[in-house]
Amino acid sequence: MSSFLAAALQLTSTPDPEANFAAAEELIELAARRGADLVGLPENFAFMGDDARRLELAPLLAERCSRFLVTMARRYQVTLLGGGFPVPAGEGQTFNRAELVGREGQLLARYDKIHLFDVDLPDGITYRESATVQPGHDLPPVVDVPGLCRVGLSICYDVRFPELYRQLAGSGAQLLMIPAAFTAYTGKDHWQVLLQARAIENTAYVLAPAQTGLHYGRRQTHGHALVIDPWGTVMADAGVEPGLAMAPVDMAHEARVRAQMPSLQHRHPALF
Repeated sequence: MSSFLAAALQLTSTPDPEANFAAAEELIELAARRGADLVGLPENFAFMGDDARRLELAPLLAERCSRFLVTMARRYQVTLLGGGFPVPAGEGQTFNRAELVGREGQLLARYDKIHLFDVDLPDGITYRESATVQPGHDLPPVVDVPGLCRVGLSICYDVRFPELYRQLAGSGAQLLMIPAAFTAYTGKDHWQVLLQARAIENTAYVLAPAQTGLHYGRRQTHGHALVIDPWGTVMADAGVEPGLAMAPVDMAHEARVRAQMPSLQHRHPALF
């Protein structure tokens, strides 16, 4: 398939998994009805709440999220990314895991988030993801999705580490999936420009599902799920309400951009 439709979903997930799964299915169905072949759910799609409750629910959520992705992919005949959910990783710890599932329910790729969000923001909010999350230890995967293209996985804070995306591009990724729960404070200045940079420097499509709005306490996210082409053009933007950003992914267009701007071929890996 030289061209297909991709959808980046946008949710306002809460501490209520039942409501979150229902909201996720509603948007997956909408994307499928509109013709999407590749659909991405954001980071923390099944649960956005405090760490203690996440740790308590992790064994149940890990199993249920995997089953949910398989069921949804089969039901709606889409390739589906679950952009991040907790998986137990020892006492008081989880992995933040993304899974990519094919339309027949087969697991295509799995990725545990490598870069953890430990940041003190000027708005007075402190984030210490590493307090309860173990970083992944394996390179992010690139998978050849049957009938679509070669897809590379990452999660949220990874977007600030261009070497990860160079690794994905070097492994043949044509589309970079960057599901996120980006903070409202940093998102207004950094979200779009970082995503465009990753698209431009790797001449790859970017599909960036997102969380949006107020989730619990002071936890607020930026929204603006995006689809970006290899030239860095924003093709679709979900705004700040739950919904989706959807646009065509055209492998012929990507090939033209890579021919016109062959920066990947001009690298000097022996020097850097």
